[in-house]
Amino acid sequence: QAEPTESTGWVMVREGMLKTLDLPRTGMAITVDIGEAGDIHPKNKQDVGLRLATWALADVYGKPGVPTGPLYESMDRKGDTIAVHFGNVGNRLVVRGDELVGFAIAGADKKFVWAEAKIVGDTVVVSSPKVKDPVAVRYAWAPNPKCNLHNSAGLPASPFRTDNWPIELDAARR
Repeated sequence: QAEPTESTGWVMVREGMLKTLDLPRTGMAITVDIGEAGDIHPKNKQDVGLRLATWALADVYGKPGVPTGPLYESMDRKGDTIAVHFGNVGNRLVVRGDELVGFAIAGADKKFVWAEAKIVGDTVVVSSPKVKDPVAVRYAWAPNPKCNLHNSAGLPASPFRTDNWPIELDAARR
């Protein structure tokens, strides 16, 4: 599998929506697992509506439950690994499938490579033998990503990046 490439378009729209969560009474339905490869608007409107209702019931009306899928909160570097911390995990983080996929890691050179990732409690520990001094992690950072991190409520994790490096549009077009 080719190493990750810089992405724009849908990932930038997703990141913009994620940033709006800083505003009060805002929420989102994470649909990275039920979307359409060639259309940003998923045909599966029922599950989108159910996820939005789940958020509203928990966040606006105070009903018990997890409002959304796991959301990135922070990271800690520990030697040659990065531990990524999440909110909205419910009882635990869950991998759908045999192994966790969709994580990439980079050093100060800003060159991302696919990473090994494992769930440890409410965190995901990310590493790669190709990156000895990691500084950043990205998850599901592609227009139609292969990713499988969920919470115990069955909701998918939001795509995210821990870096704030400028996106090089010319590199992304190549």
